[in-house]
Amino acid sequence: MRGNRFLVILLLASTAIMGRAQAGNPAPAKVSMTVNAAKVGAPIDPYIYGQFTELLFNLYEKGVWAEMLSDRKFFYPVNSSEKLVPENRKRNFNRWRPMGPEASVTMDTQHAYVGEHAPEVHLEVATPRGIRQSGIPLAKGRSYTGHVVLYGDPTAKVEVSLVWGSGPGGRQSVALPLLSGRYIKFPFHFVSGADTENGSFEISGTGTGTFHIGVVSLMPADNLDGFRADMVKLLRELRSGIYRWPGGNFVSGYNWRDGIGNRDTRPPRYDYAWHTVEYNDVGTDEFMKLCALLQIDPYICVNAGFGDAQSAADWVEYCNGSADTPMGRRRAMNGHPKPYGVKWWGIGNEMYGEWQLGHMDIDQYVIKHNMFGEAMRKVDPSIELVASGATPFEMGTVARLFRKPLPAKRPYPFGSKQDWSGQLLEHSSDYINFLSEHLYPLLNSAFDEQKQEFVKTGDPVDVQIRRLPNRVEATAEAWNEYMKTMPELKDKNIKMAIDEWAGGGRRGFERALVAAEGLQEMFRHTGVITMGAYTAFISNLSFNGNDAVLSSTGEVFKLYRDDFGTLPVQVTGNSPQKAVEGTVGVDKPKVSSGSPTYPMDVAAALTADHRKLAVAVVNPTETAHEMDFNIDGVELQGGGILRRIAAPNLDADNEPGKPPEVTIRETRLRERPASVTLPPLSISLYEFDVK
Repeated sequence: MRGNRFLVILLLASTAIMGRAQAGNPAPAKVSMTVNAAKVGAPIDPYIYGQFTELLFNLYEKGVWAEMLSDRKFFYPVNSSEKLVPENRKRNFNRWRPMGPEASVTMDTQHAYVGEHAPEVHLEVATPRGIRQSGIPLAKGRSYTGHVVLYGDPTAKVEVSLVWGSGPGGRQSVALPLLSGRYIKFPFHFVSGADTENGSFEISGTGTGTFHIGVVSLMPADNLDGFRADMVKLLRELRSGIYRWPGGNFVSGYNWRDGIGNRDTRPPRYDYAWHTVEYNDVGTDEFMKLCALLQIDPYICVNAGFGDAQSAADWVEYCNGSADTPMGRRRAMNGHPKPYGVKWWGIGNEMYGEWQLGHMDIDQYVIKHNMFGEAMRKVDPSIELVASGATPFEMGTVARLFRKPLPAKRPYPFGSKQDWSGQLLEHSSDYINFLSEHLYPLLNSAFDEQKQEFVKTGDPVDVQIRRLPNRVEATAEAWNEYMKTMPELKDKNIKMAIDEWAGGGRRGFERALVAAEGLQEMFRHTGVITMGAYTAFISNLSFNGNDAVLSSTGEVFKLYRDDFGTLPVQVTGNSPQKAVEGTVGVDKPKVSSGSPTYPMDVAAALTADHRKLAVAVVNPTETAHEMDFNIDGVELQGGGILRRIAAPNLDADNEPGKPPEVTIRETRLRERPASVTLPPLSISLYEFDVK
């Protein structure tokens, strides 16, 4: 089996990772590692560093999108109730409240500006009446801009106020011109006089009659086309290659047409996947702007849940069609006459899952996939299509979320109805360029085949972390199985896209270690895996309402992207990785992931010009380790550079406004070390010049 696997990898031009012995042998007295720089694998595609984004929670709203106000289009009524109907699971959500008696604000369904209704404020001469939203973070001296759309009686005197403290000195107010009997947009500008996490924004009036509030917006004045400037700067540093958008479970209920045109008149929609509200402020054109700001490529996932093939094809035309086409004309009318030229398109998200809106049996879904692929390629034959796949490993893992009883016992056989990816490859390969796999392993659980369920293990952290790279190895094993049983696929050059992956829960540096070992395992399979999308891009940042810094995970992605190289080379050693608990075919591969340098994980790569060699070592344990450090197949010159990320504990992470706990520290090496000491909970990247 191992020989067949190596042959298939060679045929696919993947990395030749040799020397992995079977796990379970006793550890040697001292770990020894050898890099053989003469044995080079397929190049690392920059897309492996890609990121996953979704319009959910606070990835965009109160995240990278600069809008500071919640519910700016008034999906919910303005009242004093503590209950939201329907529910809204978004974090950092602030309510609009009446200023004055409850009855002074009513919701008018006859004169809505956008959505179902608009607040109507009933005035009382000299006593201010209106609406207020609190919980807004403000920074002293920072400028804020925005606008409000109003109509009402000309006898109403309306002002907007930014409040950062008590008394007249704790606010700035802007009086608006007279209202009229139609909605008018009024801009405003503020400068905060203090730092606060609980600022307020008010729209109030005196006089007689009523006024209606159609929509309102407030952003930092330094926003970049609606995105937070500080977060854009940090994310750009990661050079992630590609972003997948807009979902995620969200996309199966998403109508892309709701997210184009004037942002103020895009309707808010309820998101039934995540039980929240989407305000459609970030749509196709905004996502394309973000990609331009970050200097990355877009990867758009279409709605194959409740959506239809024609809508998907129209979306392709909106992005890629000339201004003479119906959808291209709409794009041009929205201010973008030049086609975007989006190349990568995903058909559906996790369509194998019963939780997915529009889920159907695989026998029907392969027909749907083909209908989508045909319609989309008819618009633009040059696009690359990503299928919503799931190997038996993924199906066996996510089956815990399915209705019981399950149709078959796990592990699911290749070629069975539970082999979702296998069925797609058999029936839909003409419309597949990439086959996706999602990796969300249970780090502290293992699948018990007898019990047919996952059970807690209490494993040490290094074993828990191994579960994510094991799923990467399993993905490659599954692909090799498909190549063996469906040899006709070899000429179609289909690759794997791990376009959602993560692990580590809420512990800051544990996530960073999982990310490091996950990347290193992908580097071992570059002939098969050429695209990734880490969940989620916002995990690379630690941020609040005013500031942002790179998180420990962000530091890891930056380290590898900047300094690891592009041509992976062979790593051997004398200490095979230990087998973890679990079941082959569900949560573990036949061959343990990682380099034979237990408990460390080592990966190495040359730069494209063969002028530099990088060796990255992850020590996921809470103790220091010594390792012999050998390099063959290349002649080095001089010393080198050591770039290291280390943490005092697994909970360590970076916080805005505080000295960083986790950062890249650089040390010059006078000579290439024969042996290295690897501190606990660390990622060490050694760089050497090649003669």
